[in-house]
Amino acid sequence: MRVRTTLLALVAASTSLFATPVAAQADEVEPFIIGGGTVSSAPWSAQIYRNGSFTCSGTIIAARYVLTARHCTGSAMTVRVGSVTRGSGTLASVSTYSTRYDLAVLTLATSISTSYMPLASANPPTNSTNSIYGWGMTCYEGCSAATQLKTATVRVTGLSTDAYGGQAIASTRVNGNAWRGDSGGPQVYNGQQVGVASTADGVSRQYYGSVAYSRTWIRSVAGV
Repeated sequence: MRVRTTLLALVAASTSLFATPVAAQADEVEPFIIGGGTVSSAPWSAQIYRNGSFTCSGTIIAARYVLTARHCTGSAMTVRVGSVTRGSGTLASVSTYSTRYDLAVLTLATSISTSYMPLASANPPTNSTNSIYGWGMTCYEGCSAATQLKTATVRVTGLSTDAYGGQAIASTRVNGNAWRGDSGGPQVYNGQQVGVASTADGVSRQYYGSVAYSRTWIRSVAGV
């Protein structure tokens, strides 16, 4: 069984930033988030970069605000918004950010007009099937970040904790699962974002920081 670990990685680089490296088993390597399929349109999608290198996934939730994971934050941050192709989209620098548990709201230096991701005020029910999105690695080892935004279906198993002790939505793979580079990406139920990718066990389970649990804080920062 793999160690549950944060999903952060500079997946284009040769050195992982994981605190606990995780070895992949040969029979778990797949040529395809891992699994699932690609997305042709996602105007709310955000790519997070540090020092010019792709680091994490995220969502734009208002004209100057992007929601991602706390463990994705650092210096010299920029985002690209509105394109499903990694490396494309409107570029904006991050002027500041605020965090709560493993959630982060990035404040952009310039406003971006697009379709923003709506946020949920309640957690999804247990056994519901949700969608997750991200540009993470497409196999367990030896892959770079996905070039096109991917999505997969997961099933909610209950509640747990994120990497910083906040409430998290636990789910298991249906046709795909989150992996390195998917950190900060959304879990969506009924058209609203319910979670932010925090940790995963590298096999089938993932844990997304609860948007509803931090909803008042998000509104205080971003106004939505």
